[in-house]
Amino acid sequence: MRRVKIIQTIGIVWTLLFAAFIIWLYAVAPQSVSEVATGASVAAGTYQVDEARFNEALALFRREQYAAARDEWMRADPAQRDAHTQFYIAYAFYRQGWGRVYNDDALFRQGLEAANRAVSLSPERTLTVDDSDLQIHTAAELKAELEQGLERSLGDFNPLRVLRERK
Repeated sequence: MRRVKIIQTIGIVWTLLFAAFIIWLYAVAPQSVSEVATGASVAAGTYQVDEARFNEALALFRREQYAAARDEWMRADPAQRDAHTQFYIAYAFYRQGWGRVYNDDALFRQGLEAANRAVSLSPERTLTVDDSDLQIHTAAELKAELEQGLERSLGDFNPLRVLRERK
């Protein structure tokens, strides 16, 4: 009798675990097996950014190949869970979208989304990046710069605007 209870308990637990896995698959809707593995590592708390891809993307960024750098960073951080990577993605959108006469609003909006992710992922919402090649070092500062670039004001018609420097 005791053995039957143990088998029933194990069966119920196994069924509940399988149901939780199915619900998780339905909620996350991964497109590939690698996305399932990434989601599982995030859920388990063992998620890490691919450092080799991150460094390769940083080299592309420094050569001003912003779109290629963003693609590499997205591969390095497929779950979009690393604040530093999201900061650099936002910065790449900013750099590519910045213009002396006008800013590319679509790129600035995407940069703002990435900056918001960086802020939300950083502890205490204060992400600071120590990179001497950058003029903007905090996610909040980058977010403010992107928001300002999306605003329409009389300053947009100032002819001296062409003299401003990109950060």
